[in-house]
Amino acid sequence: MMEVGRVREIWRYPVKSMGGERLACSHVGSYGLWGDRGWGIRDDATGVIHNAKRHPILMQCSAVYRAAPRADHIPHVDITLPDGAMISSDSPAVSQRLSELMGRRVVLRPLQPAADTAYYRRREPGSALLGRLAQYRPVRRLLQWAVFRGRIAKELREAFGREPGEPLPDLADVPGTVFEFYTPPGTYFDLFPIHVLTTSTLQLMSRLNPAANWDVRRFRPNVLVDTESTTAAVENDWVGRAIRIGGFVVKGELPTIRCAMPMHAQADLPRDPSVLRTIVREASQCLGLYASVIEPGRVGIGDPVELSADARSDRSAGSRKT
Repeated sequence: MMEVGRVREIWRYPVKSMGGERLACSHVGSYGLWGDRGWGIRDDATGVIHNAKRHPILMQCSAVYRAAPRADHIPHVDITLPDGAMISSDSPAVSQRLSELMGRRVVLRPLQPAADTAYYRRREPGSALLGRLAQYRPVRRLLQWAVFRGRIAKELREAFGREPGEPLPDLADVPGTVFEFYTPPGTYFDLFPIHVLTTSTLQLMSRLNPAANWDVRRFRPNVLVDTESTTAAVENDWVGRAIRIGGFVVKGELPTIRCAMPMHAQADLPRDPSVLRTIVREASQCLGLYASVIEPGRVGIGDPVELSADARSDRSAGSRKT
């Protein structure tokens, strides 16, 4: 394997769509960093698992764990609301406060077992059948053609923050589970358990739009890789390849399709639509890399990041211990 950089930052997000925690190190399991997206906000009446695509106010909240998560345990969290007030996940009032914030009745819930597929499944008629059919790329292409019309197309444009004339993302390459489930069962991720971003990509985007603040927090990676002086979106070339990040190994799955979230306000970062406009125009709508875990392990700041020749190197990459 060839070293391509070093781990500069590690991030974990205790509550889906809220601000996260910057870590010095973390254990990584098959479902990503221990405790990442351990909690989510759900409408139990409709089954919808909410996110900041449609509720950007969530990005003005932040959450921290009270104790260290484990692979089999999600601790309680303390949530800081936009007005600075703090409330805990074990408070009887937490779901009411979040409901008031979002303008709809919701419940804060920890992850449920992957076997509880009903918890994660979309309730639209035929979603289970669509999920089975969508395992095949030609079917996903056909489904995409069907949904990119009428009311659903309008909703997608709002969720992805696309302006008239801008393309919608190509959904034929995403896992078929998105047609059946709000999130992959057993997780609160949109698609994959690991999100990687490089300093090279941030430098490239800053050069293309120097007026914007390309703060890493806008893009919510798990791992920011320092790729030194290179100014190109190098992680796009990591698709299909094994990547050793410290003591764990992932497979690069696909470039991260960007929704409306990077342009929304959070913490001390103002709303900036030019961030998303630049990504759509200059980066084919993508920024970062989604990855799946091949071999669990541990990662720390400064750890080397190594790249295999191709995805067929998975077995040899996974067998090496550090």
